Amino acid sequence: MQLLGRLEIKSKEKIIKFLNEQETGRICSIDKEGYPQIIPMNFVYTNDVIYMHSHTKGEKIENIKRNNKIGFEVDKSLEFLPSYFTDPIDASQADTLYISVVVKGTSVLVSDINEKTLALNALMKKYQPEGGYENIRPDMKVIDEVAIIKVIPMTMRGKYKIGQHLDRRTRLELAQKILERNTSTATSTLEIMGIKQTKNGLEASEDPLW
Repeated sequence: MQLLGRLEIKSKEKIIKFLNEQETGRICSIDKEGYPQIIPMNFVYTNDVIYMHSHTKGEKIENIKRNNKIGFEVDKSLEFLPSYFTDPIDASQADTLYISVVVKGTSVLVSDINEKTLALNALMKKYQPEGGYENIRPDMKVIDEVAIIKVIPMTMRGKYKIGQHLDRRTRLELAQKILERNTSTATSTLEIMGIKQTKNGLEASEDPLW
């Protein structure tokens, strides 16, 4: 229980920041036979809700009309930790550094034109921050051509494992092994872990970036 507590992201601001840094989330609805249906979606978190755009027809739309209880999940795998980091032969020692957020809530198909406009512009701002487009207006045809799914979170829980449960020396040793393995994500993983590369070697902050 103590470890699980240390893996929890306690800051809502950090959870929201993480959500809006990620490109893909997964919405889970319940189909007519009672099975969960999970679909990857673009999304944006704004005004304490999650917005997604969709075709106006489809299975997930029918699922939402029938049952508005929804699950939503976003995760980022930071670094696979090979078992030999810990033990030369025990495969069960393999692990992963990660960040994840799981939301349970209710879903609404937005009908208000102004809210649909707000959602679409928020999505564009997130995915095309460099601009190069005309802001969507309520009178544009696209407003009627797409569905906007709004998820109102009832619970929103974040977990992360980036070495924060380790003492400083062990965290530095892990960072060195990650650096030596030299994956394409090694440098960014060390930054998230709160590890800096200096002329004198690796240095750890008091707390990881998260």
